[in-house]
Amino acid sequence: MTTPDGDEPNKLTKSKLRWADEGKFLTGGSRKPTGERLPPGQHLVRDWPVLDLGLQPDIAREKWTLEITGSVERPAILDWRSFGALPQSGKRSDIHCVTTWSRYDNDWNGVATRDLLDHVQPTADAAAVLLHGYDKYTTNLTLHDFASPDGLLAHSWSGQPLSRDHGGPVRLVIPHLYFWKSAKWLRAIQFLTAEELGFWELNGYHRRGDPWAEERYS
Repeated sequence: MTTPDGDEPNKLTKSKLRWADEGKFLTGGSRKPTGERLPPGQHLVRDWPVLDLGLQPDIAREKWTLEITGSVERPAILDWRSFGALPQSGKRSDIHCVTTWSRYDNDWNGVATRDLLDHVQPTADAAAVLLHGYDKYTTNLTLHDFASPDGLLAHSWSGQPLSRDHGGPVRLVIPHLYFWKSAKWLRAIQFLTAEELGFWELNGYHRRGDPWAEERYS
Protein backbone atom coordinates (compact mmCIF):
# COMPACT_ATOMS: atom_id res chain seq x y z
CA MET A 1 0.00 0.00 0.00
CA THR A 2 1.07 3.58 -0.62
CA THR A 3 -0.14 6.84 0.90
CA PRO A 4 -2.32 9.18 -1.22
CA ASP A 5 0.76 11.04 -2.47
CA GLY A 6 2.33 7.81 -3.72
CA ASP A 7 4.98 7.47 -1.00
CA GLU A 8 5.60 4.53 1.28
CA PRO A 9 3.57 4.80 4.51
CA ASN A 10 5.33 6.08 7.61
CA LYS A 11 5.80 3.97 10.75
CA LEU A 12 2.54 5.03 12.41
CA THR A 13 0.55 4.48 9.21
CA LYS A 14 2.00 0.96 8.91
CA SER A 15 1.09 0.32 12.55
CA LYS A 16 -2.49 1.48 12.04
CA LEU A 17 -2.85 -0.83 9.05
CA ARG A 18 -1.62 -3.73 11.18
CA TRP A 19 -4.00 -2.79 14.03
CA ALA A 20 -6.94 -3.03 11.62
CA ASP A 21 -5.85 -6.53 10.61
CA GLU A 22 -5.47 -7.57 14.26
CA GLY A 23 -8.57 -5.81 15.63
CA LYS A 24 -6.29 -4.17 18.20
CA PHE A 25 -7.70 -2.12 21.14
CA LEU A 26 -11.23 -3.54 20.93
CA THR A 27 -12.75 -4.03 24.39
CA GLY A 28 -16.25 -5.26 23.57
CA GLY A 29 -17.86 -2.11 24.94
CA SER A 30 -20.83 -0.72 23.09
CA ARG A 31 -23.17 2.12 24.01
CA LYS A 32 -22.50 5.32 25.95
CA PRO A 33 -23.34 4.87 29.65
CA THR A 34 -25.27 7.69 31.26
CA GLY A 35 -22.88 10.41 32.42
CA GLU A 36 -19.79 8.73 30.97
CA ARG A 37 -17.36 10.88 28.99
CA LEU A 38 -14.52 8.53 28.03
CA PRO A 39 -15.41 5.95 25.35
CA PRO A 40 -14.39 2.28 25.81
CA GLY A 41 -10.74 1.52 25.09
CA GLN A 42 -9.67 5.18 25.38
CA HIS A 43 -7.25 6.88 27.79
CA LEU A 44 -7.07 10.57 28.63
CA VAL A 45 -4.13 12.77 27.58
CA ARG A 46 -3.32 16.42 28.31
CA ASP A 47 -1.14 17.09 25.26
CA TRP A 48 -2.35 16.91 21.66
CA PRO A 49 -0.53 14.15 19.73
CA VAL A 50 0.27 14.89 16.08
CA LEU A 51 -0.89 12.20 13.65
CA ASP A 52 -0.68 12.32 9.86
CA LEU A 53 0.41 10.27 6.86
CA GLY A 54 3.91 11.73 6.90
CA LEU A 55 3.12 14.91 4.98
CA GLN A 56 2.20 18.28 6.50
CA PRO A 57 1.22 20.70 3.72
CA ASP A 58 2.27 24.31 4.26
CA ILE A 59 -0.57 26.47 2.92
CA ALA A 60 -0.56 30.21 3.53
CA ARG A 61 -3.95 31.65 4.39
CA GLU A 62 -3.86 34.00 1.42
CA LYS A 63 -3.37 31.01 -0.91
CA TRP A 64 -5.86 28.66 0.79
CA THR A 65 -9.14 27.81 -0.94
CA LEU A 66 -11.99 25.42 -0.19
CA GLU A 67 -13.81 23.99 -3.19
CA ILE A 68 -17.38 22.74 -2.68
CA THR A 69 -18.76 20.58 -5.48
CA GLY A 70 -21.24 17.86 -6.29
CA SER A 71 -24.85 17.66 -5.20
CA VAL A 72 -25.35 21.25 -4.07
CA GLU A 73 -27.46 24.09 -5.47
CA ARG A 74 -24.63 26.61 -5.06
CA PRO A 75 -21.17 25.15 -5.78
CA ALA A 76 -18.48 27.44 -4.42
CA ILE A 77 -14.78 28.11 -4.16
CA LEU A 78 -14.14 29.95 -0.90
CA ASP A 79 -10.94 31.88 -0.35
CA TRP A 80 -9.83 33.09 3.07
CA ARG A 81 -11.84 36.32 2.85
CA SER A 82 -15.10 34.70 1.72
CA PHE A 83 -14.68 31.93 4.29
CA GLY A 84 -14.26 34.57 7.00
CA ALA A 85 -17.39 36.36 5.78
CA LEU A 86 -19.54 33.32 6.65
CA PRO A 87 -21.11 33.18 10.15
CA GLN A 88 -18.43 32.37 12.74
CA SER A 89 -18.99 30.07 15.71
CA GLY A 90 -17.14 28.94 18.81
CA LYS A 91 -17.55 25.38 20.09
CA ARG A 92 -16.01 23.26 22.86
CA SER A 93 -15.67 19.53 22.31
CA ASP A 94 -13.65 16.44 23.17
CA ILE A 95 -11.33 14.56 20.79
CA HIS A 96 -11.34 10.76 20.57
CA CYS A 97 -8.59 9.28 18.38
CA VAL A 98 -8.79 5.71 17.10
CA THR A 99 -5.23 5.18 18.43
CA THR A 100 -6.90 5.20 21.91
CA TRP A 101 -6.16 8.70 23.25
CA SER A 102 -8.82 11.25 24.12
CA ARG A 103 -8.47 14.94 24.97
CA TYR A 104 -11.16 16.91 26.77
CA ASP A 105 -12.36 20.52 26.41
CA ASN A 106 -10.93 21.72 23.11
CA ASP A 107 -12.05 25.25 22.23
CA TRP A 108 -12.53 25.79 18.50
CA ASN A 109 -13.55 28.70 16.30
CA GLY A 110 -14.65 28.51 12.70
CA VAL A 111 -17.67 27.97 10.46
CA ALA A 112 -20.32 25.54 11.68
CA THR A 113 -21.03 22.80 9.17
CA ARG A 114 -24.73 23.70 9.36
CA ASP A 115 -23.92 27.27 8.30
CA LEU A 116 -21.87 25.95 5.39
CA LEU A 117 -24.83 23.78 4.39
CA ASP A 118 -27.08 26.84 4.46
CA HIS A 119 -24.60 28.59 2.16
CA VAL A 120 -24.29 25.85 -0.49
CA GLN A 121 -27.76 24.23 -0.21
CA PRO A 122 -27.35 20.45 -0.72
CA THR A 123 -29.78 18.97 -3.23
CA ALA A 124 -32.60 16.70 -2.10
CA ASP A 125 -30.68 13.58 -3.15
CA ALA A 126 -27.43 14.49 -1.35
CA ALA A 127 -26.60 11.76 1.16
CA ALA A 128 -22.89 11.95 1.96
CA VAL A 129 -19.71 13.99 1.68
CA LEU A 130 -16.19 13.06 0.71
CA LEU A 131 -13.57 15.32 2.30
CA HIS A 132 -10.30 16.06 0.51
CA GLY A 133 -7.13 17.36 2.19
CA TYR A 134 -4.20 19.22 0.68
CA ASP A 135 -2.16 16.11 1.57
CA LYS A 136 -4.46 14.11 -0.79
CA TYR A 137 -6.07 12.40 2.21
CA THR A 138 -9.77 11.57 1.91
CA THR A 139 -12.44 10.49 4.37
CA ASN A 140 -16.19 10.01 4.08
CA LEU A 141 -19.15 11.09 6.21
CA THR A 142 -22.88 10.74 5.89
CA LEU A 143 -24.61 14.08 5.43
CA HIS A 144 -26.30 13.49 8.80
CA ASP A 145 -22.95 13.20 10.59
CA PHE A 146 -21.47 16.16 8.71
CA ALA A 147 -24.45 18.28 9.82
CA SER A 148 -24.10 17.40 13.52
CA PRO A 149 -24.66 20.30 15.96
CA ASP A 150 -20.98 20.34 16.99
CA GLY A 151 -19.59 20.03 13.45
CA LEU A 152 -17.16 22.83 12.58
CA LEU A 153 -14.71 23.89 9.89
CA ALA A 154 -12.15 25.11 12.40
CA HIS A 155 -9.51 27.76 11.80
CA SER A 156 -8.58 28.39 15.47
CA TRP A 157 -7.91 26.34 18.60
CA SER A 158 -7.65 27.76 22.12
CA GLY A 159 -7.86 31.30 20.75
CA GLN A 160 -4.95 30.91 18.32
CA PRO A 161 -4.82 30.17 14.59
CA LEU A 162 -4.82 26.43 13.97
CA SER A 163 -1.21 25.34 13.55
CA ARG A 164 0.12 23.59 10.47
CA ASP A 165 0.80 20.30 12.27
CA HIS A 166 -2.80 20.11 13.48
CA GLY A 167 -4.31 20.82 10.09
CA GLY A 168 -4.25 24.60 9.64
CA PRO A 169 -5.34 26.80 8.00
CA VAL A 170 -8.67 24.88 8.22
CA ARG A 171 -9.62 21.41 9.35
CA LEU A 172 -12.93 19.69 9.95
CA VAL A 173 -14.01 18.86 13.51
CA ILE A 174 -16.69 16.18 13.94
CA PRO A 175 -16.27 15.35 17.64
CA HIS A 176 -18.85 12.56 17.97
CA LEU A 177 -16.77 10.33 15.65
CA TYR A 178 -13.17 9.12 15.86
CA PHE A 179 -10.86 11.95 14.89
CA TRP A 180 -9.61 10.44 11.60
CA LYS A 181 -12.97 11.63 10.27
CA SER A 182 -12.01 15.25 11.04
CA ALA A 183 -9.90 15.83 7.94
CA LYS A 184 -6.88 18.12 8.26
CA TRP A 185 -5.68 20.73 5.72
CA LEU A 186 -9.15 20.82 4.21
CA ARG A 187 -9.11 21.54 0.46
CA ALA A 188 -12.45 20.31 -0.91
CA ILE A 189 -15.84 18.97 0.13
CA GLN A 190 -17.62 16.81 -2.42
CA PHE A 191 -21.35 16.23 -1.87
CA LEU A 192 -22.50 12.82 -3.08
CA THR A 193 -25.76 10.94 -3.61
CA ALA A 194 -24.15 7.75 -2.28
CA GLU A 195 -21.30 7.23 0.15
CA GLU A 196 -17.78 6.67 -1.21
CA LEU A 197 -15.09 5.36 1.12
CA GLY A 198 -11.99 7.39 1.91
CA PHE A 199 -8.35 6.46 2.60
CA TRP A 200 -8.60 4.73 5.98
CA GLU A 201 -12.03 3.29 5.21
CA LEU A 202 -10.52 1.51 2.21
CA ASN A 203 -7.69 0.23 4.40
CA GLY A 204 -9.52 -1.67 7.12
CA TYR A 205 -11.18 1.07 9.17
CA HIS A 206 -14.89 1.49 9.84
CA ARG A 207 -17.00 3.45 7.37
CA ARG A 208 -18.50 5.56 10.22
CA GLY A 209 -16.28 5.45 13.34
CA ASP A 210 -18.50 5.90 16.41
CA PRO A 211 -16.21 5.78 19.51
CA TRP A 212 -19.04 4.65 21.81
CA ALA A 213 -19.78 1.65 19.61
CA GLU A 214 -16.03 0.99 19.13
CA GLU A 215 -16.41 1.26 15.37
CA ARG A 216 -12.65 1.14 14.86
CA TYR A 217 -12.41 -1.37 12.03
CA SER A 218 -14.49 -2.65 9.15
